[in-house]
Amino acid sequence: MPSNIGSPGTSRKECPVTALAPYACQPADSRGRLHDESLSTFRSPWQRDRDRIIHSSAFRRLKHKTQVFVEHDGEGYRGDYFRTRLTHTIEVAQVARTIAGALGLNTDLAETVALAHDLGHPPFGHTGEDALAALMAPYGGFDHNAQALRIVTRLERHYADFDGLNLTWESLEGIAKHNGPIVGTSPTGGPITGPLPYALADVNALWDLELHTNASAEAQVAAVADDVAYNHHDLHDGLRAGLFTEADLAELPVIGPAFAEVDRRYPGLDPTRRRYEALRRVFGVMVEDVIAVAQNRLAGLQPQSADDIRAMDGPIIRFSKPLYQNIKAIKSFLFQRMYRAPSVVVERTHVTQMLHDLFPLYLDHPDRLPDQWRAAAVALNDPTERARLVLDYVAGMTDRYAIAEHQRLFHDAP
Repeated sequence: MPSNIGSPGTSRKECPVTALAPYACQPADSRGRLHDESLSTFRSPWQRDRDRIIHSSAFRRLKHKTQVFVEHDGEGYRGDYFRTRLTHTIEVAQVARTIAGALGLNTDLAETVALAHDLGHPPFGHTGEDALAALMAPYGGFDHNAQALRIVTRLERHYADFDGLNLTWESLEGIAKHNGPIVGTSPTGGPITGPLPYALADVNALWDLELHTNASAEAQVAAVADDVAYNHHDLHDGLRAGLFTEADLAELPVIGPAFAEVDRRYPGLDPTRRRYEALRRVFGVMVEDVIAVAQNRLAGLQPQSADDIRAMDGPIIRFSKPLYQNIKAIKSFLFQRMYRAPSVVVERTHVTQMLHDLFPLYLDHPDRLPDQWRAAAVALNDPTERARLVLDYVAGMTDRYAIAEHQRLFHDAP
């Protein structure tokens, strides 16, 4: 059991806050950290968590990890304008702070979960995750949320007294459950089935994250902020990449009316300004909808604590039903025209092959690993433990490093 539940990082004296709602996570009520630490004299527990995430190696590596377009993409994709996993994360954190602040929630905790939510993503985005999930199927599976927990509890090794970042219980809970309960009944009422990813089960065995409940409202905000951010910026990036045009968006809900409103108010506007002005309105519609829905539900349900939020039969932070249906239409468009565009599918095939080459090579020949990984891998006789070590190494790669390693080890690399 944690040695300091309710102590380190939870003193009222260390964390002055104003106007937090009763259902917000209160710094003075934090369940503490797994390893005992002295209090910070000038930072709240979640400000401290946030800063540790920002200074972590895994956070820095996000700058060279795919959001949609692989970093080396050419032929219309090359350039510095497209989102990376890092710039996406920063945008999610900004949206999370805005929504949390409007609802009287703890903005520091919402930002912390937002900044950590993609730490576990491997190279090549969701394509890389799919490839590693298939490769790890015999060894306990792979999930980027579970891998994020493994990173912040074990793989970051900068502190003298412990592995990981020693984050608070609330931050770990948010990373694990920001998309909803992991066991029990889903928000739609159906049972949640299937084994836990081993990385999640490992952390939960060490410290019970109450996987059958909702996360805090702050973590739920981070999850919705993720949806807002990528639905907004993927439209920008798809347009810039030439995968579709503004005319293609005219019939889509929310987006078409936004462009029409800009044309009415600013006839003849420069095309670039027109695009930004319209998509800024789309962004605003999503954020304002989430805030309005949450305000109405909170006023009706009157939760009196963060645990009241956790015990509800579904998320308190979500889109309205009409906007949710509209966003589904937008996602369907992006899936067809962007995520499964022929040029993107070709690239998906290439990078999937890279991972299917690299992972078995390191598994069968751990002597090919770098010095700091080699000795540990060679010493492991258990194939599952060795696979998990290899996974930690491969999942931590940036796009450019994975590509360079593949080119070095397989001379016929695409």
